[in-house]
Amino acid sequence: MAVRYALALLAGILFAGFCALGTWQVKRLFWKLDLIERVEQRVHAPATDAPGPAAWASITQQTDEYRHVRLSGTYLPIFNTLVQATTALGSGYWLMTPLRLADGSTVLVNRGFVPKREGIAASTPAGIVHVDGLLRVSETGGGFLRENSPATQHWYSRDVAAIGASHMLSNVAPYFVDAKAKSETAVDAPVGGLTVISFHNNHLVYALTWFALALMVAGITWWLVREDKRRRARRNAGLQESDHAGQD
Repeated sequence: MAVRYALALLAGILFAGFCALGTWQVKRLFWKLDLIERVEQRVHAPATDAPGPAAWASITQQTDEYRHVRLSGTYLPIFNTLVQATTALGSGYWLMTPLRLADGSTVLVNRGFVPKREGIAASTPAGIVHVDGLLRVSETGGGFLRENSPATQHWYSRDVAAIGASHMLSNVAPYFVDAKAKSETAVDAPVGGLTVISFHNNHLVYALTWFALALMVAGITWWLVREDKRRRARRNAGLQESDHAGQD
């Protein structure tokens, strides 16, 4: 009897747990769909001025990533930085160039893709330039199994603070801007507009998996209870037959 109660309790806990996990994944699914919709709205919205120093502290990935922004300033090509990249065009580098704004602040601009390290010599527009692109939050810590090396200028992530510090730049924005396609027209210009906007959204699969496990636990429990009842019924029937035989 105690074993049956213990198994029933375990089955109840497992069923409730799997249902809770499935429900949580459904909530995550709707959260992710809402996030994707908001990002799509930001990307396709009219460009707004890039956040200035007064707004830097409030910038977050959840509310600002992929905002369509515009900014104007002067490129500082002596501080060009190459960051390893893998794109639809193959492996190569992102060419990051600081843009000095009129207020004295600096924003790193990902001008686009270059296939070789020599791409750092790509011609840079002189004078005041106007950049139209997507705001991106700084990528700290390096790439997969690779740490950034500021001392040797080997970069595997677009870590704005580290890149700025390596060039001793001051008043650097905590974000960078991915320039849109055809932002530059020179023959050797970097290829812009390669921002990949994608979100892993496996929450529906996870939810169905948890609910399936809950149903499996319920099904196994039902089968065990049914078999236990049948076994006890057969045992009781056998005992009754034995009693009748003894009376005869």
